[in-house]
Amino acid sequence: MKQIIMYKNIMRVLAMLAFVSFLATAPFLLAASGDATPGSTRQQSEAGGYSFYSTHDEILNGAKKEGKLRVLGSFSSTTYKAMTAAFKKRYPFVDVYFQELTGTDAPQRFLLELKAGTARDWDVFPMVADFWTEYIPYLKKIDLLGMATQNVLAIPPAMIDPKNRNIMSIGSAIFAIGYNRKLISEEKIPNSWEDFLKPEFKGKKFMVDLRPQGFAALAAGLGEKWAFDYAGKIAAQQPVWVRGQSRTVVVLAAGEHPMLHLAYYHSCLRPARNDPDTSVACKIIEPVPVRLHEFAALPVTAPRPYSALLWLEFQVTPEGQSLINSHEPMNLSIYAAESELKKVIQGKKLSVNNWDTLHNTPRWEQNTLKAFGFPNAEVK
Repeated sequence: MKQIIMYKNIMRVLAMLAFVSFLATAPFLLAASGDATPGSTRQQSEAGGYSFYSTHDEILNGAKKEGKLRVLGSFSSTTYKAMTAAFKKRYPFVDVYFQELTGTDAPQRFLLELKAGTARDWDVFPMVADFWTEYIPYLKKIDLLGMATQNVLAIPPAMIDPKNRNIMSIGSAIFAIGYNRKLISEEKIPNSWEDFLKPEFKGKKFMVDLRPQGFAALAAGLGEKWAFDYAGKIAAQQPVWVRGQSRTVVVLAAGEHPMLHLAYYHSCLRPARNDPDTSVACKIIEPVPVRLHEFAALPVTAPRPYSALLWLEFQVTPEGQSLINSHEPMNLSIYAAESELKKVIQGKKLSVNNWDTLHNTPRWEQNTLKAFGFPNAEVK
């Protein structure tokens, strides 16, 4: 009898503990199930130190009061000219100023300004993966993911960093083989990445970029051991070392070299846009290396967050992605609705350097260069 009473008491205690545990985790379980209300999501966001706006009208009204937006961006000035014109047509109460921030030196200078607290009048800026962890403390904590999940912002949640919640990727890059049809026929182009290791491709038969972003994408899907081993074998093929894809595609079009290993697909397509008779072509092989890029966030000092949110949202709408595609073909997000790039890779095996692996990018690229033997660029 005593054993039965003790058993019942133990069961009551366990039941009480389970109930307390449920009360503690219920809000998070609700959010994970997708049934959380905007109000409860706002409470969770604010508890984590994030700002959260419950309705799109709240954001619109805030932007009307701000009336201004200052943007740093990594797309071309022609792309942004079209984007800002379309944005102003949709939101005529916001006056937009844009400045290009590209290359490798300018982002690093801006990061130093962020750290020094002198970048005070910018509302949106582009992040580069090279300095990923350094940016985080200097970003405004606005819960983009929470607002996207609750349809406050029309942004696909997959475009937002699930860990930091306040960074989004506006574009994606896929890597392919760029080649000159006058120098090499399509049937002789490699059908796999390992095909580049064949004897017939040894000795200045293809170019390799010394900013090995494509290798980082391969490391994400195939493993870093495979990627570093492959990089060493590529170096043994004695390729032509290059720096910068824009310049390299020009070299490819001029017929100076037959192939570009791990070419940006959107860069590879660029010559055809200006010259329908170009000899430059692209071949996609699997696994298709993909990297998220065109990252954007609000600096911690951003004075106009409401207008900034409207700008981020606009860039990933069908209209925004279409404008990007018309000026920079295929420099789009694989997660955006109606993305042309999404159609290109549909059904193909991918190797994606995504939100889970991006923090490894600097280390992967450095180890790839080590596997290369730290060569100097022959084409810059």
